[in-house]
Amino acid sequence: MAGALGARAGLFECGEVRVHPTGSVTVFTGSHSHGQGHETTFAQVVAARLGIPVENVDIVHGDTGRVPFGMGTYGSRSISVGGAALMRALDKIEAKAKKIAAHLMEAGDADIEFANGEFSVKGTDKKIPFGSVALTAYVPHNYPLDKLEPGLNETAFYDPTNFTFPAGTYICEVEIDPQTGVTKIDKFTAVDDFGTIINPMIVEGQVHGGLVQGIGQALMENCVYDKETGQLLTGSFMDYTMPRADDFPQFAIGHECTPCTTNPLGTKGCGEAGAIGSPPSVINAVLDALAPLGVKDFDMPATPHRVWEAIQAAKH
Repeated sequence: MAGALGARAGLFECGEVRVHPTGSVTVFTGSHSHGQGHETTFAQVVAARLGIPVENVDIVHGDTGRVPFGMGTYGSRSISVGGAALMRALDKIEAKAKKIAAHLMEAGDADIEFANGEFSVKGTDKKIPFGSVALTAYVPHNYPLDKLEPGLNETAFYDPTNFTFPAGTYICEVEIDPQTGVTKIDKFTAVDDFGTIINPMIVEGQVHGGLVQGIGQALMENCVYDKETGQLLTGSFMDYTMPRADDFPQFAIGHECTPCTTNPLGTKGCGEAGAIGSPPSVINAVLDALAPLGVKDFDMPATPHRVWEAIQAAKH
């Protein structure tokens, strides 16, 4: 599918998990953060899987001299692809750690279970914490070196079998002053299905940011060029309208959860949802408000001047 779209690249991501003798972990990801909160979300995923405190997980990204090759951040792919790569690396970590635990507890690999940060032998009360296994991996005593290498460091790639498909419903209510064309958003509700949500606060923050971006596009943001010379006339924020906090009401945010079936975390993209769903909902609300006056259509942004012009044109 990537080839059919002309991407000329795989849609994979790479993750490396390096467990230290202390039991702390450093994660290297090819995905790059520019405000999405990877340092928190990726750390939560790794900490939950290994049963260790989240503060014991360090996330490294963006340094091409240290991280494995990756495809970066785009298309709301970070947790669904980058996080899935980390899960694959953690699968390898767990498999090797079970062998070490089996050696320590004098049991077979198949009899070792791992949960809540502890390795245990099925049907017995034998168990050891993850930290002990991590230490043994690097300072092995009586270790079967001919069968198992020291260290606990694994790398994995994940290439998704399909895209994720988040869904949602956005409802916007506006009030328009027919004398000035000023549009005020009175209420805005956004309900999304992002599959499994790792950190609700980060997801809500991304939805808020997307809503502001989309509403700004729908009502105020516009690049204007001189028709004769092509000169950009809105070249600074003195001329280009940037949305501000007092332009918006308190958003009502809701979530449903249908886990994604094409990645091990069950997550779906969320970063661009707010920016995708809000422009049509805003413009539809504007058109519904103006429909009794005879206004049927106009292009974004619905600035006061454009709305006023549409009202005047409908009167004639």
